[in-house]
Amino acid sequence: MTAGLFVGLSTIDLIQTIDEFPSANTKAVARSQEILVGGPATNAAIAFSHLGGSATLLAPVGRHSLAHLIKEELQSLEIGLIDLAPECDLPPPISSVWVNQRGDRSVVSLNATRYKPQAPQVDRSLLRQASIVLVDGHATEACRAWAGTARTDQIPVVFDGGSWKPGTEGLLRFVDTAICSSDFRPPDCSSEDEVIEYLRAAGVSQIAITKGADPIRYFADVASGFIEVPRVDVVDTSGAGDIFHGAFCFFTATGSSFVDSLRDAARIATESCRSRGTRQWMVAR
Repeated sequence: MTAGLFVGLSTIDLIQTIDEFPSANTKAVARSQEILVGGPATNAAIAFSHLGGSATLLAPVGRHSLAHLIKEELQSLEIGLIDLAPECDLPPPISSVWVNQRGDRSVVSLNATRYKPQAPQVDRSLLRQASIVLVDGHATEACRAWAGTARTDQIPVVFDGGSWKPGTEGLLRFVDTAICSSDFRPPDCSSEDEVIEYLRAAGVSQIAITKGADPIRYFADVASGFIEVPRVDVVDTSGAGDIFHGAFCFFTATGSSFVDSLRDAARIATESCRSRGTRQWMVAR
């Protein structure tokens, strides 16, 4: 079975469906509510596993009572976990996600900066079983350690560029493929062209920029172009970018080309937007 390692953030997502976003000093009654494990690396690992891969997540989780929600769900989904902060007593980051009737969403969340992870130790035997490694830039030292060793062992490294974070510059030198949102802006970059040039100068050989329902822009060596995103009736975009990254990793690890992997990942991520939350697409598929 194709194996992938996913290094970064794990959260608890409270997803509530509402008619309209409430204004200040008002209350709203949710139409539905879900409590799920989330986070960029985590959702990508779940998508990778659902498509048929063997996924291991490396994330700070800790030993707070709420952390058991993360551990139990990952176990139920047959996803391995290496806890990067096993002695931490803090509650895991909680994301509050509101989704309205049009599928628009608002998110309030913490990241992993409060955690004090142990000094990263790379399990080289586990790494050598993997066909691909994804890093989301959270838990920066661990991302850098695993990506660096993967580069040494010639295992492809994919970077989830949701936003620029402290330490990203040092991480990029170990990255083969960067898949970035349109919000990703390195220092002194104010346009897509500048972002692409920055990444190419950092040594990234394959680059894609996603923009929701708009075409995906890509660069690979001397090739470049756009990939159309399928059109669907959007119900909820929660986790779609993370699902895209997990699907891309699966298709790449199983032998598809860069462009074909982007195209197939777009298809999977778009399908996920046709249902509520970050798991219903797995039931419908």
